[in-house]
Amino acid sequence: MPQLVKDRFDDVPRSSGRVGAHRAEAPGMNGWIVLLWSFVAALVIIVVGIFVALMLMGRITLFPGAGSTGAPAPEVAGVVDTSYSVLVLNATPESGLDVQLRDTLLNNGWPADSVSYGEAGQQDFAETTVYYVAEADQLAAIGLADVIGGAQVSESDFYADPNDPEQKQLVVVIGLDRSSVEPESVETPAE
Repeated sequence: MPQLVKDRFDDVPRSSGRVGAHRAEAPGMNGWIVLLWSFVAALVIIVVGIFVALMLMGRITLFPGAGSTGAPAPEVAGVVDTSYSVLVLNATPESGLDVQLRDTLLNNGWPADSVSYGEAGQQDFAETTVYYVAEADQLAAIGLADVIGGAQVSESDFYADPNDPEQKQLVVVIGLDRSSVEPESVETPAE
């Protein structure tokens, strides 16, 4: 077997623990610079995440004018549906408004047994409002508001019957906008 030829690298002492350039410290990588870039990257990720979340929730629209012609949206026409039962509540200090509104509904085709009326628990309700329970009842509520001479229309399950959630019912709360009597102000005695 031939003998290996000795060269100058055979005499280098192996006392150092490192061998090769790949184990040396990276030149130019300062700890503060790495920390700064980490903060910048985290900030960019957080800002982009917030922006995307706001877009998904509908709070930000990228192109608000796209698709709209600038003309106002047409008003939704209501449907007069006399199959709905109607509860009329008088929320004003003037008595008899609920009876007058009941008579208006009866004259417009509602059956007498499907229209009930009474006094509300308060006498200072601001605007006359027609309440409906489900989205499918909205057109009937708008139609009822038109029949009574105009009113606000609002969705609320407050007046829904817990025993019969499928009942088709609309509720009219008569407000001070239909009353000629001002509500009495409650004064507290001076101490």
